[in-house]
Amino acid sequence: MKIYNTLTRKKEEFVPITEGEVKMYVCGPTVYNFFHIGNARTFVVFDTVRRYFEYRGYKVRFIQNFTDIDDKMIKKANEEGVTVKDIADRYIKEYYTDADKLNLKRATVNPRATEHMDEIISFIKDLVDKGYAYEVDGDVYFETRKFKGYGKLSHQSIDDLEAGARI
Repeated sequence: MKIYNTLTRKKEEFVPITEGEVKMYVCGPTVYNFFHIGNARTFVVFDTVRRYFEYRGYKVRFIQNFTDIDDKMIKKANEEGVTVKDIADRYIKEYYTDADKLNLKRATVNPRATEHMDEIISFIKDLVDKGYAYEVDGDVYFETRKFKGYGKLSHQSIDDLEAGARI
């Protein structure tokens, strides 16, 4: 089976890291509302990829996170007078309802961002301590010029990128 490699811009033979096993991590929804058709497209595409790997005989470990803390979630919780956890729990339940209607297979694991805050904070602190990130007005930014390979995957020169823009 060949898969397109964004880095080399070529189709290459797929070789799993562990023979007979595929590990997939797919970004899940930020759970402040129902998921929409754009979200659904991503979920359906990666469900199809997963099923194909399984059809080919691979054991698949499929991880899809829930972003259950976010400015939009805080805003919605404040508007409704409930906790962010209440919002997350409600829309995670709705996610499963809608995903089941689309016949999506359940992920092996659905970690919540809030379950890993200590690790996330530690990781960010390490980036700041090593000079790969910096803080401005309570926000942390990645220092792109410190990462030697930055832009390699997107085939963009760091000098051609607009300062402050999202990539």
